[in-house]
Amino acid sequence: MAMNIPSGNDEPDVLVDINTTPLIDVMLVLLIMLIITIPIQMHAVKMNLPVDSPPPPAAPPPVVQIDIGPSGALQWNGAPLAAGADLEHHMAEVAAQPDQPEIHLSPDKAAPYSAVAQVMAAAQREGATKIGLVGNEP
Repeated sequence: MAMNIPSGNDEPDVLVDINTTPLIDVMLVLLIMLIITIPIQMHAVKMNLPVDSPPPPAAPPPVVQIDIGPSGALQWNGAPLAAGADLEHHMAEVAAQPDQPEIHLSPDKAAPYSAVAQVMAAAQREGATKIGLVGNEP
């Protein structure tokens, strides 16, 4: 940047700054030409994926259905079950299997919560891990 020093005579001062307007115009023209000449890129990746049939699904695991009636009565796959030691015995058998069956717990709407909690606690104590509540769909 230059500094203008006034001279003693009345001559007009000389500006020593560079004129950047033509430089900016040339750069804009070059930028526009660059944008026009670049081909439009497709954002697609072509891949040759292997074509193979998926493996057959594994056999579904066995299912144990536990129903809890309105009075809190338990049924193990449709057979009446006494709460307590009998429930613990069945849960221990399920937990001892290498491929544990799924336990579907289906309480009645009027079943007491204590009966549901008792079944879930017995499953946890014995190590049965595949348990789910069934029948709560709207």
